[in-house]
Amino acid sequence: MAIGKVTIVKTDGMQGSFAEAERVFLYMGKIGDPDLAGEVIAIGGASDLDEVLGAGESDLKTQITAARQNARSENWVCYAYGLEDGTDWKEELYNLLDKPADLNIEAVVLCTPFESKAEVTAAYAAASEVLSRFAKFITVIGCCSGIDAETETWGTYVTRISALADGVAAERVCIVPLLHGNNLGVVCGRLCDPGVSIADSPMRVATGALVGLGDAPADKNGAALVMATIEQLSGKRFCVPQWYPGYDGVYWADMMTLAAEASDFQVWENLRVLDYCARRVRILAIARIADRRLNNTAQSISANQTYFMRPLLEASHPIQMGKTELPSMIQPPKDGDITITWTSRTEVAIAITARPYHCPKKITVYLGLDLAQ
Repeated sequence: MAIGKVTIVKTDGMQGSFAEAERVFLYMGKIGDPDLAGEVIAIGGASDLDEVLGAGESDLKTQITAARQNARSENWVCYAYGLEDGTDWKEELYNLLDKPADLNIEAVVLCTPFESKAEVTAAYAAASEVLSRFAKFITVIGCCSGIDAETETWGTYVTRISALADGVAAERVCIVPLLHGNNLGVVCGRLCDPGVSIADSPMRVATGALVGLGDAPADKNGAALVMATIEQLSGKRFCVPQWYPGYDGVYWADMMTLAAEASDFQVWENLRVLDYCARRVRILAIARIADRRLNNTAQSISANQTYFMRPLLEASHPIQMGKTELPSMIQPPKDGDITITWTSRTEVAIAITARPYHCPKKITVYLGLDLAQ
């Protein structure tokens, strides 16, 4: 006669939290204290920057100071890495990511200005290399020098820096002109403000005016920076501040990438949302390798459409504040947003569509009179 037995087998439904890379940036550049170069420095809202970055002035301290002010949160964090003279930031980045305790970051911020188009294309190659080697979805946010007030007019300045981006197709690279000296840190901090979604453009006026922006620049003739020049730079895919006549404060324009014409990723918020989903879907997909719960039956396909929909659902939860609803990153997924197609007995293709909300960046108001009454 058989003996009764009870066996308990646990299963993992992959319902735990994901490690978050969003709003965590790695700043790389020259550091005030040479003894601190070559090591990763974690910085928070309460960190003493003179202590962790050295008492002297440096590119890193200038931009990180501005970033912390514009992040507007005691919970803001970033990493800093001081570069020694003659070191290649790309190789240093690869070495950092190759270590067991790897950095979980959304962007690399280069505090040393680009000086040539070759450096810009090399930055894009580095972002692609990081994706290939380490499966990390990052963007390189670089900068270019501000105007030389001794020798340049605004026209010659625009011509000079335009050569950096001319003809470049690189959706994972952004360039911030250092018009006020600390523009790079200002916008990077704004992009890490926890009060707004990663799907929001830094153009969002409700986020507030920029904090601690450097002195207003002028050219060799004493001509001030005007919105006409700002529009020129934005049209050439640079990331620039802006203001509205008669409205207090200085704000920001779109966070432009160097994506090709007609690309979905000409503005960084679109790429950020897709990278958010990609980081999470990748983890879910790895957990399904050789797991026959994902098979070609209708029941399995339906169940796994729900399984892979999780990042979309988490990104589509709005926040309710009284009678006001703050929109989520994307619209709630619909039927058909996830399709699962078996291309062979061992290979499956999963197509996922994320649907951002419309966002008003140009508002036209028509006014008229009704004189009939």
